[in-house]
Amino acid sequence: MGQVVTIDGPAASGKTSVSRELAKRLGWSWVSTGAFYRGLAYVAHSTATTLHDEEALAKLAVDKMWQVKMAHDHTRVFLNGKDVTDEISQEHVGGIASQISHFPKVRAALLQAQRECQKNSSGLVAEGRDCGTVVFPDAAVKIYLTARQEDRAERRAKDLGLSVAETVKAQVQRDQQDSSRKAAPMKVPEHALVVDTTELDFKQVVGLIEDHVKRII
Repeated sequence: MGQVVTIDGPAASGKTSVSRELAKRLGWSWVSTGAFYRGLAYVAHSTATTLHDEEALAKLAVDKMWQVKMAHDHTRVFLNGKDVTDEISQEHVGGIASQISHFPKVRAALLQAQRECQKNSSGLVAEGRDCGTVVFPDAAVKIYLTARQEDRAERRAKDLGLSVAETVKAQVQRDQQDSSRKAAPMKVPEHALVVDTTELDFKQVVGLIEDHVKRII
């Protein structure tokens, strides 16, 4: 198994695009661990699974009807053989994902599948909310991206065609849920490099992180 670089942070901090580009520059594999939770959220919604039933959700998490597969462009999710990757990016799916991620049994059920992504790779860049704290606690390099709430909302709203006001409201709620949950709350990993992307452009962020990684690995 190759080494791992983790990039964590709140919604719309730029971690997906930055981590994907970093993996491309390093010639490594890339995965968005949030796709596992969004995928489960989409499947739960599609199958009318009760979102308060931890046991049912944990069982659904390992059901063979859906799969998560790594790719260069997206971490892709399939339900009954159909690619539903575009659907899982919807804001309401993210809200469900944040809600069900509070359950310890759900997190435990998805953890092994997330860690499997490290196998058969020369190196892995993993992004999410608990990659450096829980999924890959022994990662060689840990990054935490953040940005001003308004800037994050503008990015997200532009991507999804939503109003900034609605997006701010949704993000504040998700950030609070993700940071306050008892099971693997979102936080800055120990020894992580914290990068505020507010005043930096995309190339500056990727370059800064790439230089940091190459100094360590």
